[in-house]
Amino acid sequence: MYKVILQVIECKGECPIGYKIGDKIVIEDEQLNLKETNKVCLYALGGFLPYITALYRDTPVEDWINRKEELQC
Repeated sequence: MYKVILQVIECKGECPIGYKIGDKIVIEDEQLNLKETNKVCLYALGGFLPYITALYRDTPVEDWINRKEELQC
């Protein structure tokens, strides 16, 4: 399995859940790793789910998901 880390690198305006730069959501073995996760915003997680499922697949190197480095919620 893969380990997917969603990390806050910039926050414009106010974040309702209070994310700060460096906060992260860690998904490992198809579960939230609560020991390494700071907070979970359901709106952000819902927006990222299509990308997370794509990251969990074995994909060819040229697949677009392998070039995606930043997402925005």
